[in-house]
Amino acid sequence: MVRLDRAGRFARTNHAGHPVTLLEGPAVAAAALACAATVPGPPRLRAAAALATGAGAVLGAWDDVAGSADARGLRGHLGALRRGEVTTGALKVVGLGAAGLTAGALVRRDPLDALLAGGVVAGAANLVNLLDLRPGRAGKAVLLLCAPALARPGAAGDLLAGPVGATAALLVPDLRARSMLGDCGANALGALVGVGIAAATSRPVLAAHLAGIAALTVASERVSFTAVIERTPGLRELDGLGRAAR
Repeated sequence: MVRLDRAGRFARTNHAGHPVTLLEGPAVAAAALACAATVPGPPRLRAAAALATGAGAVLGAWDDVAGSADARGLRGHLGALRRGEVTTGALKVVGLGAAGLTAGALVRRDPLDALLAGGVVAGAANLVNLLDLRPGRAGKAVLLLCAPALARPGAAGDLLAGPVGATAALLVPDLRARSMLGDCGANALGALVGVGIAAATSRPVLAAHLAGIAALTVASERVSFTAVIERTPGLRELDGLGRAAR
């Protein structure tokens, strides 16, 4: 759940003993919802963006508040289901999947495109959450991913401008471990990024995005993103850039 401490649960204080607030997540989610409701373009795009972002924010907030660290990752939540235990993470997987597929159908009318788009929306929501385990990591990833869309006119850039601005504004306190996106912010932000991708790409590009998201999600079940980043020159320096020293 959100950023983990040594006990496996998110820390309410950082390494220096200062309190860590989860209000960054609702702030970014609110910016994402406002942008989704007002973005120029067809009503179906606004509906898809609002649905995906709202579902990500609500399900993520619930997981932040009521979730347990006992089951982690898809394997952990599915294993809990086999034991008859319904975790908040499992319900989030189902909820994000349903919201993603509905949003995909709103953005893309072709059935195959809609299916691909739904996978991208749900997968992006989960992937950004997987990255939010170190200060500033998820925010940096979102800023880099969204930069091309913001640099050219179109629905994707209009849709992402608000939440990207909020993410950039809150990046410094996140890097200093004073605030965190949590599941609420990460899921909402990732879902909106997914809608932006779905609204502005061709079928081959959409399929490539889904394949990449799926590969990273599967890899996360077996390897630690943090360990890979720390072993990789370039990624290691980018990940640590601006982060408060321990």
